[in-house]
Amino acid sequence: MTQRNMKSNLNDQIEENLRKVYEATVEEDVPDRFAQLLAQLKAQDAEQSTGDDTPDDGAEQ
Repeated sequence: MTQRNMKSNLNDQIEENLRKVYEATVEEDVPDRFAQLLAQLKAQDAEQSTGDDTPDDGAEQ
């Protein structure tokens, strides 16, 4: 086997393993805490888009 063929074979193995790891990662569920944070951000975004322009820092204007 030539050095070029060995490199090609090694690259193929690396590519295959990277694809397997990527696919496994994509199929993982989102952690509960992260899902909760996303839900909070969506709720805040929805509040802001309803036209509520008052600051939420407790200060009166």
